[in-house]
Amino acid sequence: METPESLNDLGGFLENILRYKLFEINQTPVTVLSVGLFLLFLVGIYIISRILNKIILRNILIRFDIDRSIRYNMVRIGHYIVMIIGTIFAFQFIGIDLSGLAVIAGLLSVGIGFGLQNITSNFISGIILLFERPIKVGDRITVGEVVGDVKAINMRSTTVQTLNNITIIVPNSEFVSSTVTNWSHGDPKVRVDLEVGVSYGSDLDIVLESLREVADEHPEVLKNPEPDVLLTEFGDSSWNMVLRVWIPSPRNYYRFRSEINCNIVRKFRAKNIEIPFPQRDLHMRSPLPMPFSSVAKVSST
Repeated sequence: METPESLNDLGGFLENILRYKLFEINQTPVTVLSVGLFLLFLVGIYIISRILNKIILRNILIRFDIDRSIRYNMVRIGHYIVMIIGTIFAFQFIGIDLSGLAVIAGLLSVGIGFGLQNITSNFISGIILLFERPIKVGDRITVGEVVGDVKAINMRSTTVQTLNNITIIVPNSEFVSSTVTNWSHGDPKVRVDLEVGVSYGSDLDIVLESLREVADEHPEVLKNPEPDVLLTEFGDSSWNMVLRVWIPSPRNYYRFRSEINCNIVRKFRAKNIEIPFPQRDLHMRSPLPMPFSSVAKVSST
């Protein structure tokens, strides 16, 4: 059984550890205890901020007619504001005066000097994405060869879900410094060009009428802008036609394109319109006759 003296010794040992001075900021000693309280305060602020954001997002903002991406941006910006204010209070709580910004600037410069340039760049890029909104939650984008939907814009990275249901984490700086195709930015309508070749023996007027019927019969094709049928060029074995239509959203782009192509095949078969395949004619030539003098020389040898 431990004696009071041993308990006092243990308590004094723990107190010495907690009171151990790590460094000083603005002539204020920073101890193990103050760092622990600082971290606990930040964790508490983070948990409170997340709970408040969920309450505001699910119970308040959802009642108003506000775009989903705007609601998301409001919640993220509110989270950042709460965390910044909480960090300032945490510094004040452990006795560090942040009335001036010199200490914050010093801490940032030290962090950047220790190799945090990439993290800082991604954080600032995330703030730019939230305010400038070149992309937003729900947009369909193409980054490099990746096509997917934006699911979340976080502090350091953006979550993109591909068409194969694979989640890709993209650093925020990629959206600021490189080229990004946003299929949903501004006007979500998308034009789809479907190319098909028809035989030279086809009736051109029937071909034009058939392609217009294919566009008019599909429920997702917009009436404004109107569908258009173009004869673009005279190919080696076909007239090359283009059916140009508009759809309201790029979300079902590949499924829509497949459905239209299938409908074109069915329509052409119903009206006996031939879709030719590439053909090549091979001409066989007989060998050239050898001169008589050459034959004579060969026979003499």
